Amino acid sequence: MASKTEIEEIPQTRVRGADIKNILADWASNPMRRPRIAKVIINLSTGASGEVLKKAATVVELLSHQKPTYGRAKRSIKEFNIRKHENISAIVTMRGKKAVNFIRRVLVTTDNRILYKSFDNYGNVSLGIKEHIQLPNEDMRGNVKYDPELGIFGFNINIKLERPGFRVKNRRKFRHKIGKNQYITKAEAELFMEREFKVELVDKMEQRFY
Repeated sequence: MASKTEIEEIPQTRVRGADIKNILADWASNPMRRPRIAKVIINLSTGASGEVLKKAATVVELLSHQKPTYGRAKRSIKEFNIRKHENISAIVTMRGKKAVNFIRRVLVTTDNRILYKSFDNYGNVSLGIKEHIQLPNEDMRGNVKYDPELGIFGFNINIKLERPGFRVKNRRKFRHKIGKNQYITKAEAELFMEREFKVELVDKMEQRFY
């Protein structure tokens, strides 16, 4: 929870077009208003089934230590030899500390930067990784080792932010609609990621040399 001191002494921020003081005051006034990490979804799409998808699933399991499920094609695409309902991607959902630790590993590959366009107005943050071997190991000592039998895969991750009580919308029993103010705005998501993970918000990912 944001304290009164945090509200009065607002640190430098790159969040645009938002009253940061009001946002922090809102979070401090009611703990049910403060965002939190709901889940992190890894989606490694191969666009095809068979051996390549099995290798992709192995990579996802290696990165997350969870057994992935398979995503199916919503429609047939003749040009890419994709059939409707064919398995074409490996998906894993992480929650809790495991999700937070994975976010920290992913941010290492971007030099702790996130593009402004990665955020939407519903509490989602989307990132793309070109090569899975760019990720550091869980102990942050060295990167994931390259396995020639598996190859190299890129994947997307989606970070879902929500307020406490949001599950009312998604639970199986006694499901109810929620008000618009229950959704996390783009500015709130940017501020949360900036404060919790010390990320730098940028317009463009420029290569840095150290």
